[in-house]
Amino acid sequence: MLAGFFRSRWQGRASPDRLFWRDMLLAGTAINIASSALALVLLGLKLPLWLVLTVHFLAVPYNIFLSLAVWRTAEKTGGAKASLMMLGSALWLIATVIV
Repeated sequence: MLAGFFRSRWQGRASPDRLFWRDMLLAGTAINIASSALALVLLGLKLPLWLVLTVHFLAVPYNIFLSLAVWRTAEKTGGAKASLMMLGSALWLIATVIV
């Protein structure tokens, strides 16, 4: 089932709206918030910095995957809405990596 999730997004079979709004903005942002919160807890516990940073940046590969999946799906769809989704996914990826 998990492989099907990734495959459908990568191959552009998922709805662009679902991919952008639910998968990337809602779920992706929630995962980022959770990993950042856990990293802050670990920092508060004075655990090694390498562990804190690893936990904080653990979601980055998933973020890159989601952003690329949005781009691939939007390119197939075309139009102004797809262009806005591509721009939004790029800005979201930058924000999640920086924050």
